[in-house]
Amino acid sequence: MEFQNVPAIVTGGASGLGEGAARALATAGCKVAILDLQKEQGEAVARDIGGLFVHCDVSSPDSAEAALAAAREAHGPCGIAVNCAGIAPSAKILGRDGVMPLENFSKVIQVNLIGTFNILRLAAAEMAQRDANGDGERGVIINTASVAAYEGQIGQAAYSASKGGVVALTLQSARELAREGIRVNTIAPGLFMTPMMAGMPQEVQDSLAATLPFPKRLGKPEEFGMMVDQMVRNPILNGEVIRLDCALRMAPK
Repeated sequence: MEFQNVPAIVTGGASGLGEGAARALATAGCKVAILDLQKEQGEAVARDIGGLFVHCDVSSPDSAEAALAAAREAHGPCGIAVNCAGIAPSAKILGRDGVMPLENFSKVIQVNLIGTFNILRLAAAEMAQRDANGDGERGVIINTASVAAYEGQIGQAAYSASKGGVVALTLQSARELAREGIRVNTIAPGLFMTPMMAGMPQEVQDSLAATLPFPKRLGKPEEFGMMVDQMVRNPILNGEVIRLDCALRMAPK
């Protein structure tokens, strides 16, 4: 798909991987709308890339519909959607304080999995109304999973399950939306220098980087953005989950 002047939305685009994706799309020529809960940070990134910030709770149908409507009014029907919004709390199924509260598990599924599907369905509806290119393509959706979908660590029951759901959704939705000319792919990142990671002590960052086969460093948000760029550019890349992880395979803890 071409980038120039194509309306794009990026959830979680105010920081971290989402910001990397938003900057990559803007650099390529897209009209980018950042959908996030972090108003101050989101507005700052939007100003920097010449885009739009829209407050959005991806887990809420009403909030997501209103956000996509605002982006559509400003830029036109969505042609590219990147789902990066998510949360990653840690809790054991059976911890020292007892059994994990069910609402803890439900909240992670609500944001990471249902939130991803919420944006996917709404973006797909807009993309289906766009004019197709020579291949019949109308849009591209990119979701964010995690290596935890495959090697969930102790304490990651909810997070791993939510990201495993995103992985499972990839091929199914690519097949279903093929008739509309919409491609769906997923990135499963490993260890990246996100704001959460940057807040950890340097020795913790170094110890995590040491577990990576090669290169032995944390990924950069702009490298996540590079993969987003390639997924949009390559017209036959569809229904795939690509690990972006320096060949990392996570240990139990």
